[in-house]
Amino acid sequence: MSKDFEQISIKPGFMKHNGGILFKNVSETEYEFKSTINENHLNAAGITHGGYLSALVDAGAGTAAHRSAQNAPCVTISLDLKFIGASKLGDVINGYVKILKKTKTLVFLFCELKSDDKIITSASGVWKILKTK
Repeated sequence: MSKDFEQISIKPGFMKHNGGILFKNVSETEYEFKSTINENHLNAAGITHGGYLSALVDAGAGTAAHRSAQNAPCVTISLDLKFIGASKLGDVINGYVKILKKTKTLVFLFCELKSDDKIITSASGVWKILKTK
């Protein structure tokens, strides 16, 4: 699979506006992504806002679902997040996705966000594979 990360936030939109996401395929069931925390990602306490972490998981894990579904469009059905640790300005957040099961219409996965090998957020989710014409 790919050895290098690629920028996936190339079209104008929310994630590109927020700094983008670097992504790579590790295997058919494992994917990685990363982003660096900037001032726009912080809350009033000076740590990474949970809304940004949620968006990062949704975008990174959603891309993993999309790629595991042979690049068919996928939409989030459910996303259960647990905020475990904190991250701060300048931290690199690494996302690790494991596809647990894929059917003809659904992708089930688990994702962890880490910074310096410390778990920041864990998530499980289900994505719907949309039919293409």
